[in-house]
Amino acid sequence: MANAFSRLPVAVLSLNPAVDITYEIPKLIADQKVHAQDSRYDPGGNGINVGRGLKRLGVQACTFCVVAGEIGRFLRHQLEPQLDQVSYQEVDGETRINGTILESLTGAQFEVSGVGPAVSTAQWHHLLDQFVTHCGKGLGVITGSLQRDLPQDLYAEAVRRVQAAGGRAVVDSHDDLLRHAVEAQPFLIKPNRFELEALAGKPLSNEQEIVREARRLQERGVSWICVSLGAEGALLVTPSGVYKGEAPSVPVSSTVGAGDSMVAGMVGLLAQGASEQDALREGIACSAATVMQPGTELFDKATVDRLRGEVRVTQLSL
Repeated sequence: MANAFSRLPVAVLSLNPAVDITYEIPKLIADQKVHAQDSRYDPGGNGINVGRGLKRLGVQACTFCVVAGEIGRFLRHQLEPQLDQVSYQEVDGETRINGTILESLTGAQFEVSGVGPAVSTAQWHHLLDQFVTHCGKGLGVITGSLQRDLPQDLYAEAVRRVQAAGGRAVVDSHDDLLRHAVEAQPFLIKPNRFELEALAGKPLSNEQEIVREARRLQERGVSWICVSLGAEGALLVTPSGVYKGEAPSVPVSSTVGAGDSMVAGMVGLLAQGASEQDALREGIACSAATVMQPGTELFDKATVDRLRGEVRVTQLSL
């Protein structure tokens, strides 16, 4: 295992954070009011979750995010104990609110993503400048959704700037944001199977097809491709080989934040110079520990430490 503290600087970009509200109810009933059995408020947004996860792992990182209005002030208050370093870009409007509904009788999960505030070109350029400067020759994590008025190639620009400055860009996004980012040749992307299928434009029915598509992305300049597979674990394709990590069997409370936790685990180990196998193992352990938590709460380190030994990583001859 790597040292307890990061050796490389880590920066996380979160242009569209949120306050997450989770309701646990027996069952949704159309046109009827349903009383929650439980509810909770958590800081949300993919980048925010990655930053929170890194802090829990003892990895120092700075998160760069946009906040707005009263909800933004509430978010800042929530984040005070959960992030070591934060750089806020204040804008007009209101930070978005995301909703998650968990049906206790069926196990179904419903998610609604809110609409974030408008961000001017000057504002996102300023935040991006800070993000790239802090990243330096370290790792820059670029993740999550964007407000509708922001350019779809913004993440591609962020990738190019991080890597031009000598850093390594890590992208976890989807659809056009991911498609454009791939053209900028990031160091690592972490799609799930559905997102990789959307990128490929076709279904990928088995490991061989997933690996084949990942290698096509390598030919286009992406060094590492980690494909998360839910309860099946994840596949990691790097220049040195193909690795399969099997997820431990754990009780599932909520899957929100599981992918962000995987990114946090992998980035935390990569910042400390760990191997592909150890980085994948850590990512899967963090993801498994998160699905055990209620709402959009993330893993606790003690559970990650316990699950790490249960994650089996093997090199495949594919």
